Amino acid sequence: MSQQPPVRRTATPSPRPDASMSLLTNVMDHSLDEGYAEAAARRAAAGGQRLPTALRAKLGLAAALLLAAVVVTLGAAQARISAPTLAKERQQLIDRIQKESSDADALQKNVDTLRDAVGTKQRDVLERHGGDKADLVALLAGATAVQGPGVKLVVDDAKQTKQSGAGGPRESSGFSDTGRVRDRDMQRIVNGLWQSGAEAIAVNGQRLTALSAIRAAGDAILVDNKPLPPPYTVLAVGDGERLVTAFQRSADGQYLRVLQQSYGVRTSISAQGEVKLPAAPSLIVRNAKPQGKGTS
Repeated sequence: MSQQPPVRRTATPSPRPDASMSLLTNVMDHSLDEGYAEAAARRAAAGGQRLPTALRAKLGLAAALLLAAVVVTLGAAQARISAPTLAKERQQLIDRIQKESSDADALQKNVDTLRDAVGTKQRDVLERHGGDKADLVALLAGATAVQGPGVKLVVDDAKQTKQSGAGGPRESSGFSDTGRVRDRDMQRIVNGLWQSGAEAIAVNGQRLTALSAIRAAGDAILVDNKPLPPPYTVLAVGDGERLVTAFQRSADGQYLRVLQQSYGVRTSISAQGEVKLPAAPSLIVRNAKPQGKGTS
């Protein structure tokens, strides 16, 4: 009898030590999700077809310049279209200003003519009732322009502001800018000239009368409500040399000298062979009554 060879059994392989950690093994072996991997592959494929960065920058700059050129061109075209309209409106405005100025000049001439006519009639009435006193009354009232020898006094603010010292005439003024000419300074100057013998006075061409007022509005000096800028030129009709001497010796002349020496206010005074003063522009005769023959 033949004998069959013995059957050998193959030994069963031992299980892997990490067989119980198949989920962790799968995560470690496939750390990148398939969807992410495909997206990365697509980006890598498309990256080879993109334009270089320098070329993209040049194209962007060219597009920006083209857009700016289009905007400038449209603005220039719009300006060219609207230019005739603006020029027409400007010319209309100029014509209107010139017309209004001409009308104002004509009205001013009419006012001057009527004022002269009223002045003539007033002088005629005064001559009939006052005789030779008419010219004197008109002079004293500032109703007529005058000329003759006199004094020219110029007063201007100090170049630099100076603080007042103890005992100065502006110690209680309340102003820190003591080098600026104030309304009370002009009041004292004008009153000093009147007391020194001035027959007529004008400040910056503004004739003073018995009803004139010198006031302040902020830093501006008003003469009969008209603002006057510095320097202030005061013209006075009278005996020039005698008027200068009398004013400088007066208390108001000494006051002006203190302002010059202590606060830097600039002043100059000189006798003039002839000065011209205009008539007062705001003289108003409210009422007039002729004097009876029997009254003094």
